[in-house]
Amino acid sequence: MKVLMLGAGATGGYFGGRMLEAGRDVSFLVREHRATQLRGNGLVIRSPQGDLRLKPRTLISGHVHETFDLVILSCKAYDLESAMTAIAPAIGADTAVLPLLNGMRHFDLLDARFGADKVLRGLCSIAVQLSSDGAIEHLSSLHALRFGEADERRTARIEAIDALMAGCKFDGKSSAGIQQALWEKWVMLACLAGMTCLLRANVGSIVAAPEGRQLMLDTLDECIAIAGSHGHPPRPQVADGVRAILTEPGSLAKASMLRDLEHGGRVEADQILGDLIARGAAKGIVAPLLKAAYASLKIYEQTLKKPSRH
Repeated sequence: MKVLMLGAGATGGYFGGRMLEAGRDVSFLVREHRATQLRGNGLVIRSPQGDLRLKPRTLISGHVHETFDLVILSCKAYDLESAMTAIAPAIGADTAVLPLLNGMRHFDLLDARFGADKVLRGLCSIAVQLSSDGAIEHLSSLHALRFGEADERRTARIEAIDALMAGCKFDGKSSAGIQQALWEKWVMLACLAGMTCLLRANVGSIVAAPEGRQLMLDTLDECIAIAGSHGHPPRPQVADGVRAILTEPGSLAKASMLRDLEHGGRVEADQILGDLIARGAAKGIVAPLLKAAYASLKIYEQTLKKPSRH
């Protein structure tokens, strides 16, 4: 199977690198500056699961002249429009598109652009970041990737992707309940991102503060209510696990969105929080804590648009 990974940042670089390590036919579609970095230093992964330095095949956005069996999108949700333009020449008659973006609004946009029959459902769970030298730093042992058809059928292309990922050094496999998994991840991520960004603190600091633990749990309840209104409440064991993670004393966990914010970068406020709030409102659910977190992020975004005085 011929694979194109859109992006060689933290997430795409990690999963694509692990597939390349296992001998899979993977190319990376990147911008010029990242291609130059990869040509010079290679694709470097520092991980508890084993370090890597590879020399990947790179393609430059705007210069794609071949099609692929599988195109994996690992960009930020706010870059989706430019990502769709970049991958369009790589989409052939039988190409499958597997997005690993946060939230769920991107599925509607991808379906409209490329056809619903081409777009799979997918998610990943991993803590990674890109260091100043371009290396990918894997911050924990977690590195899971799940995928499936929108209607959750077991198809030939799902079996082919399962075979592709078998033997790679990450937890990659198809899911017969991908829609449920997507909602469960969204619930967890929206609560973690919402609270750690609103309070500018990691989980341990939040739960140690007066009322902090209850704020986290109340926000989680808002997210669970919205998911439930759309027919996908988290399974009890999943909900219990999420509560434990989000209230763990001393935990250093925080959303990648907070790391982006701390570095003055763009954030996925609309895709992770705004869209969830809107879906809740459509079902009559009021989510004041999510709204407070969303407003805080939109205020932060206003500071990104102000011209520098220097």
